[in-house]
This record gives sequence, structure tokens and C-alpha cells, in this order.
Amino acid sequence: MTTFTQTAPVTASPRPGIAATVRHTATLAWRSLVQIKHNPMELLDLSVQPIMFLLLFTYVFGGAISGSTGDYLQFSLPGLIAQNMLFASLTTAIGLNTDITKGVFDRLRSLPIARSAPLTGRILADTLKQVWAFALFLGLGMVLGFRVQTGVLGVVGALALLLTFALALSWAAVLIGLTAENQEKVQIVAFSLMMPITFTSNAFVPTDTMPGWLQKWVEINPVTHLADAVRGLLSGGPVASSATISVLWAAGLAVVFAPLSVRAFRNRT
Repeated sequence: MTTFTQTAPVTASPRPGIAATVRHTATLAWRSLVQIKHNPMELLDLSVQPIMFLLLFTYVFGGAISGSTGDYLQFSLPGLIAQNMLFASLTTAIGLNTDITKGVFDRLRSLPIARSAPLTGRILADTLKQVWAFALFLGLGMVLGFRVQTGVLGVVGALALLLTFALALSWAAVLIGLTAENQEKVQIVAFSLMMPITFTSNAFVPTDTMPGWLQKWVEINPVTHLADAVRGLLSGGPVASSATISVLWAAGLAVVFAPLSVRAFRNRT
């Protein structure tokens, strides 16, 4: 007599709803943030560079460029904050690449969570880390003599603009982290892109001190508009035009790189 064993059909787990996806994203963002408690070096990486760049540019180049370290600090600090935001976004690419190469994403994929949560959680956590870098830069700058001329609203506006740009730029960092083979290649690609963009802007020196052919690029450089907007929000001066262009750049980055990153994420995982 033959015995037949009936097995239940395998059904795909239901796709999490919006509320569940938000909850999963917040949980994985918290996972990235709480790692700082167990690995303080991660926060140290976000602290050493701001301190080093601020002291280096103020006391080495300040006198030569502006004739006074105090005057140069008032000009350069907003640009240094904008530059640091760009370089801090590299942590998204490096952290994401590490999670993938070490198999963390494979383990997360086996859990009943939203497929997008590991990606969006990482982006959210690294964007929030930018708040620490901003506070450190501004706090140390004020100790050295920088003065905010626009009050609390100006500081909040500058932080909001920087976080908006950082969030959009994170999608480009995600694409690099997903497509690079290892951390070394992530750093090579990212620095090769970031260094020319930041140093050919008016973040550190006024545009009119540069050659005419370079000024034309500086005037359309997104870092220039971001630095000008932050400079206006913290020190006073025109804000609307530079802030609007910065937001448009952020929207463009998100529109271009978010779909490419999602596609690379799906192919990689």
C-alpha cells in the first residue's frame, strides 16, 4: 500500500505595510547608531576630521588668505562644514559595503522584514550622525572665535539644509558602496570624486581670487552654492538664491541616484 504525504503549499510571506516598513527602518537605523557604544572609533572618525581641518585651515592658511585668522574663520567655517558633510557621507558607502561583503545583508534578508529596511536604515542613521559633526564644528568654531550672526533660526536652517543635501548625496554613496568590490575601492572612487568638487569651490577661498577659467566652474559648483547658503544662514547675507539652488541639486541627486541605487541593491541582494 502506497502512502502519500500531503505537504502544505509554500506561500510567500506578505509584504510589510508602510507602518511595518517604517518600524523596520527605524530599528536598523538604531542598530547602526548603537554600534557607536560598542565601537567608539566610529564616532571618533566623525570627530577627528572636523577638528583637524578646522585647526589646519584656520591657523595655517587663515593669515595668508585673509590676513587674520579671525576673519578667515568667519568666512571658512561654513565652507568647512559643507565640505565635511560631503566627506562624512562616505561612511554610508563604506558601512554598506562592509555589511554586504561580511554577509550581514544575507542574514537580514532571511528575516521577515521589509527588503528596503537595511538600505534606508543605514541612510537614516548616517544622516543623523551628521548632526554630531555639525555640532562639533560649530561648537569648536565658536570657541576659536566664530560668531553666529543670525541666531537660533539661522543655525536650525543651516542644519536642515545640510541634512537635506546629505540625505540626497547618500544615494550616490549607496551606489558606490553597492558596486565597489571592497572598502579600498570605495574610498578610492569616493575621494577621487569628492576632492576635486570640494576644493574647486568657494568653500575655502573667495571666487574672485581664482583664475577666470576656474571661476566659471566655481560659480556652478554645487558645493559653492551650499557653502554660500550655509554662510548666509550663519553669518548673514543673501540666502534665498544659494539655498534654492542647493535644494534643486539635492533633488537632482536623489532623482538620478536613488533609482540606480535601488536597482543595484536588488541585483546585489
